[in-house]
Amino acid sequence: MKNEFQSSMPWHAGEIALQKSIGVSERMAEVGRHVVRDHLIEQHQLFYPLLPMVVLGSVDRGGDAWSTVRSGYPGFMQAVDDRHLHLALERDPLDPADEGMDDGQPIGILGIDLGTRRRNRLNGTILRDETGFGVRIEHSFGNCPRYIQLRGAHYAGDASVPSEVLPVIRNTMDEEMRNLIQWGDTFFVASYVDLDDGQRQIDVSHRGGPSGFVRIDGESLIIPDYAGNQFFNTLGNITVNPRVGLTFVDFETGGLLQMTGDAVIMDAARLDLSSGAERAWRVTPRKVFWRAGVLPLRWDFREWSPNLSKLAG
Repeated sequence: MKNEFQSSMPWHAGEIALQKSIGVSERMAEVGRHVVRDHLIEQHQLFYPLLPMVVLGSVDRGGDAWSTVRSGYPGFMQAVDDRHLHLALERDPLDPADEGMDDGQPIGILGIDLGTRRRNRLNGTILRDETGFGVRIEHSFGNCPRYIQLRGAHYAGDASVPSEVLPVIRNTMDEEMRNLIQWGDTFFVASYVDLDDGQRQIDVSHRGGPSGFVRIDGESLIIPDYAGNQFFNTLGNITVNPRVGLTFVDFETGGLLQMTGDAVIMDAARLDLSSGAERAWRVTPRKVFWRAGVLPLRWDFREWSPNLSKLAG
């Protein structure tokens, strides 16, 4: 028997609009009722304690979205029960995403293992305590491993000691930042929507592609959108609210490039579909943080996603 949550519509207006635009709204309504849950299933409860890192999405006091990557030793995240996840993470005032992580604030979480391509997304409400914070889960669902490059992680520093390196803060991207993006194959994006009932719903997601798949156009980024699960969480949020937060990881040095700005979905007629993209979106950053070596982790590249071969032609 379906519970009340499973019987309700899991998508908001922006997501539904994009699903309708490609003729999948009825099917996705049914899919959503089965895969989007208000709790962690057992395999996800066991998954989070295995991870050395987590991706977080938040909204600062000015309404800007930020994403970030935080790390620890496996076990720093624990499922208290099927509706609560605890993260043993101290506050980090040097992280621009930290401002939106007060008690009672909404948060988006992506648990991702780059060594196995497993991932789970959830959102909920922060419950601060003396050892970090818990999250009361509102939505949780698994994701396919598509476009995740396989990487092995190792520690280059003590994960229990927070970095004291001051961030470089700019309004636009400098040459070093542009190089990281132009050679990159992975980034993370936070987006959000304020619903009619007053609830703020934050999502944070992975994006991957061939090296250099994100193109720099002046002061903006052009991001291809490849075939996916058709949930349209990120682009559905952008349809309603353009504010996004992007994070690019320097996997060799542990540096983080974080930016907040505005996004718009581009006209499909302007796309070069030979890249395999079904659509694209443009992000114009308004504030950019470079945090050199902030993560104690380093990653060794192992294998491209096999789905990238389907993008050519």
